[in-house]
Amino acid sequence: MDVGDSLEETAFRATARAWLLAHATAQGTSVDTGVLADHVRKALAWQRTLYEHGWAGISWPEAFGGRGEPVIHSAIFNEEMASVDETLGPLTVALGMVAPTLMRHGTPEQQMHLASMLRGEQLWCQLFSEPGAGSDLAALATRAERDGDEWVINGQKVWTSLGQFADYGILLARTDVNAPKHEGITYFIVDMTAPGIDIRPLVQMTGHAHFNEAFLTDVRIPKANVVGEVGEGWKIARTTLTSERASIAGGGAGWSVEELIDTARIQGVADDPTIRQELAQAHIRSVTLKTLGYRVRTAMSAGSMPGPEALVMKLAYARHWTASTQTAMSILGADGLLVDETGSAESDRGKQQSLRAMWSHVFLNQYAIRLGGGTDEVQQNIIGELALGLPREPSTDRGVPWKDLPK
Repeated sequence: MDVGDSLEETAFRATARAWLLAHATAQGTSVDTGVLADHVRKALAWQRTLYEHGWAGISWPEAFGGRGEPVIHSAIFNEEMASVDETLGPLTVALGMVAPTLMRHGTPEQQMHLASMLRGEQLWCQLFSEPGAGSDLAALATRAERDGDEWVINGQKVWTSLGQFADYGILLARTDVNAPKHEGITYFIVDMTAPGIDIRPLVQMTGHAHFNEAFLTDVRIPKANVVGEVGEGWKIARTTLTSERASIAGGGAGWSVEELIDTARIQGVADDPTIRQELAQAHIRSVTLKTLGYRVRTAMSAGSMPGPEALVMKLAYARHWTASTQTAMSILGADGLLVDETGSAESDRGKQQSLRAMWSHVFLNQYAIRLGGGTDEVQQNIIGELALGLPREPSTDRGVPWKDLPK
């Protein structure tokens, strides 16, 4: 494992930092306290700015409009971008999940979407999970039936992030009920403005409607929108899901241990021995995550994509988020119920109010982190199988046609 930047990476970091300091809007694009639609708009505008100045698609192949540079350069740029409070969070599905999938499996016509993604012209969503197919995603029941040159889709999806704003979506649907559940799935691109799509926002505990449920009734998709081969959707989805986990793990928490310490100081409990122990544990977890990040970056520096280390980092990231926000609530006590975002951040009182609002949001949002991209339990199973070589858990449905499975 290599710790720190190479000379070449140091030079790239300096160039990226200088440009970001000169062009960052510093408008606070965090969704924690902003209006969701405004958050999406700012992210798309920032992506357009990156494109116009040659910073979009740093590690994308030049054939797809990128700069063709090492993946490690993208990681460094994202680190520096987080330090100036700019984010591309709403574009995670497009840039971090759809783009790698289309580069690997898409047709030339489908890959034309990549240029629009780089220009900040398209927002994408993911239509994978269903009410009866979450951790066991391959159990999905949304049907796709062929009708001439089109596929007709009927079914329901859920936990569709930012689906109410999306231009396009990636969809998994069952095209063969006689095949085992992993083999009868096809991967589609769907125009989210197509007739028959009903998006219903789900208001979370945070007060935001980041997630949605989607109802698809006789939605028609041209056969040209099938990604890969019919029936091979699960294989293609694995590319998307691997990219999703890596994006979540490397996306940053939006807060730091330093802010946790600041909260303890403002609340007057920084000298409490129990609180100090919890702060020390948070610092240890943060350093551990940083070290795991070095492992991922070492793989990228060598020109290879990270393997199980990305899964381990995603699980550690979710656990750090949960434990740290619980510590924040211990520090705040009853004050954690007081959320007032009207104070000026320049005053001590305003900073206290700002921290209360932030910790209230991230504490409630911890469940999305622990579930998104595969639950903590699913991550542990995958790590056990891929990294530790443990045997798969027994399965009673392997090889059984989907239509014969209990519903």
